[in-house]
Amino acid sequence: MTQIAVIGAGITGITTAYSLASRGYDVTVFDRNRYAAMETSFANGGQLSASNAEVWTRWGTVFKGLKWMMDSNAPLLVNPRPSWHKLSWMAEFMGNIPDYEANTIATAKMAIEARKHLLRFAGEVGFDFDMEKRGILHIYKSAAEFDHARRVNDLLGQAGLERREVDANEVARIEPALKTKTLGGYYTESDFTGDIHLYARALSKGCEAMGVKFCYKTDVSEYKHTGEAVRLSWSKDGADTQQTFDGIVVCAGVGSRAIAASLGDRVNIYPVKGYSITVNLEDEASQKAAPWVSLLDDEAKIVTSRLGQKRFRIAGTAEFNGYNLDIRDNRIKPLRNWCETFFPQVETEHCVPWAGLRPMMPSMLPKVGPGSKPGVFYNTGHGHLGWTLSAATAEATADCIDVTRMKNEAA
Repeated sequence: MTQIAVIGAGITGITTAYSLASRGYDVTVFDRNRYAAMETSFANGGQLSASNAEVWTRWGTVFKGLKWMMDSNAPLLVNPRPSWHKLSWMAEFMGNIPDYEANTIATAKMAIEARKHLLRFAGEVGFDFDMEKRGILHIYKSAAEFDHARRVNDLLGQAGLERREVDANEVARIEPALKTKTLGGYYTESDFTGDIHLYARALSKGCEAMGVKFCYKTDVSEYKHTGEAVRLSWSKDGADTQQTFDGIVVCAGVGSRAIAASLGDRVNIYPVKGYSITVNLEDEASQKAAPWVSLLDDEAKIVTSRLGQKRFRIAGTAEFNGYNLDIRDNRIKPLRNWCETFFPQVETEHCVPWAGLRPMMPSMLPKVGPGSKPGVFYNTGHGHLGWTLSAATAEATADCIDVTRMKNEAA
């Protein structure tokens, strides 16, 4: 049986392990944490949103980044301190601007494909993840942002996504808890939400039942390519271990860049920090005042999801500040203020703040497929859409490994 090592137990690693185990591979997952989904897959915005598939590679993003550079409350914040990694990434980012339309369409297609696999995985294993199939509503208070949304809608339509424009009255009808005026919005009934951490933890248990081995609290110290296979070295509980695998899939989020370099590949991922708050709805009045329909405020770059009766997740912002996980109050405060403006009857006394590093490629497309050496594969760099795209890229990775195995067997 072909032995495959999956590096990383976030949402991409767990879905990859499941896809491979379902096809009969002998899979071992390595992660430095005690449980699955403890880093960027822990507390994201919760949206499974093909409607949010627009890539950021356009001049408007660049100009906003420059304008907001000195505003600590801005949705997009760039630390002006230079580094070669940051500068090279931004140069490549701007180099991808001509592919903005094509990459947006490709991302939307991938997101639509991912839905059926993600739901299938949950159905096959049999678990709940606080899913709410109530659609996602983009809301607009700025005419310029609304006009841009109409242009984006044309691209999403080319990808096959059904999304309809709604006026201010219909916005209020779709989500009556919303207490601020809007110009209108776009509603995508086929999008939905769920708890990424619950999903990944439950799917990891399903993987274990299928025979997948998990090496938690394990830092792999060396990746050595032997010519046809990959030998991993690691230490756990004081014991040094080595094992050779027929293949390796790098799903290590922002850690993938360093691993790729050790294997002779360049995967130029930059860590883009995002923040969230989970508002604990501890009283009945707050539970009634919080929305059930998932929202996306494009101007503020804030997304929301309702995670069961007693939790309301609000997430957003993008911060280019290196490998930094500090939770800064001046970045959390705009999320809390947004909640108090849009849903003033929701008590925000009990908010749990969180920050995670999105692994972002300059093209805004994930790195999926083989590396330069036999047996090395990548499924990483999903940026702000890891939850949305993971099931599709997991299946694509497994397809790629299947093709490689069949070619090797035929040779």
